Amino acid sequence: MWDFLTSQFGFSIALAAFIMLGVILPSVAYCIYFERKISAWIQDRKGPNRVGPLGLLQPVADGAKFFLKEDFIPGHVDKPLFLAAPAIIFIVSLVGFAAIPWGGQWQIGDKLLEVQVARPDIGLLYIIGVASMAVYGVVVGGWASNNKFAFFGAIRATAQMISYEIPMGLCILVVVLTMGTLRLETITSLQAGGEYWIGFIPQWNVFLHPLAFVVLFITALAEANRMPFDLAEAEQELVGGYHVEYSALKFGMFFLAEYAHMITGSAFIAVLFLGGWHFPYLPWTQPEATGFFAVMCKMAVIGGKIVAMLFVMMWIRWTIPRFRFDQLMRLAWLRLIPMMLAMFVLAVLLLYFRLHRSALAPAGNLLILGATLWIAARSTAPITGRQLNMPEIRNEPTQTGAMPAEAV
Repeated sequence: MWDFLTSQFGFSIALAAFIMLGVILPSVAYCIYFERKISAWIQDRKGPNRVGPLGLLQPVADGAKFFLKEDFIPGHVDKPLFLAAPAIIFIVSLVGFAAIPWGGQWQIGDKLLEVQVARPDIGLLYIIGVASMAVYGVVVGGWASNNKFAFFGAIRATAQMISYEIPMGLCILVVVLTMGTLRLETITSLQAGGEYWIGFIPQWNVFLHPLAFVVLFITALAEANRMPFDLAEAEQELVGGYHVEYSALKFGMFFLAEYAHMITGSAFIAVLFLGGWHFPYLPWTQPEATGFFAVMCKMAVIGGKIVAMLFVMMWIRWTIPRFRFDQLMRLAWLRLIPMMLAMFVLAVLLLYFRLHRSALAPAGNLLILGATLWIAARSTAPITGRQLNMPEIRNEPTQTGAMPAEAV
């Protein structure tokens, strides 16, 4: 048994079970608690504080509520697809963790094990493909509900994910050109093993391409349908969006999947731009540290980076109001995509002249950002939700006092 567990295959199975059951599922449940606490902090109130000490048992009470509520299925829905939708989106949200490098390498006797469930040569493409499949759960749920509001929410989610996956892919291409690999563990090692800038700044990709980091974070919010990009479930317009017909545990699975996507996106960004498990000047998080304590430190470091980004995502939700849908599309197609195309050209030129890891990279980022802001500031097009070629409606009083609407 020990020989099996200390083999790479057996260790990967044990790590997958530990990450899934011991880390991800409890974290997803308590993300709801911490979001309620953060929103209460922002709104100057207490938040959950009744169930258990400091309200820490509130997620347990919420889970029991979802299990005990009536599981109502409307008669007009497509029942097989209606039941499959929350399962699809929840399962897809949990399989993206396999390619994340959690703790470098672990030396057990004469064996050197990778603290990673799977090490595909195309780890980046695996994460992108898994994240893209989440839209199927939303679309199937909206279609199977046989409800116009739910269907509109599903269509919105489809348009939003297609739009924001383009700048996301360009951000990832910038990292691939800079690092020269698609393997996530190699990207982490290259960031951890590089020389320091100006004596103390590590060569993390966030310092090489800060603009790409910010854009990838924005697209991660859009992919997870988080505020201010939650147009698929806008209460003011669509009642409840694509999950308006769902109740009980099926309704809860949609929200658990949203938080799982947030954790996956945060881990992905941490690996690509924040050095993954590496922390500068901490000897236990260097690539050559392979002991048990070093592995625990590396997992704590990447966990801390994930928690920090989750906090920022929750902070944004309770600070920035929701966009209109035309503003959402305008941001993607007229700002982010042209900006990231320029970033891609910059990365290609830097790689051609072998300057892809030099100080010219952040300088080029600032130049592209400045040009984008200058172009946006000079734009004279009115920002309005009204389609410009629609006829103007003019109301004029009649002799009877009525106010007919006439198209001019």
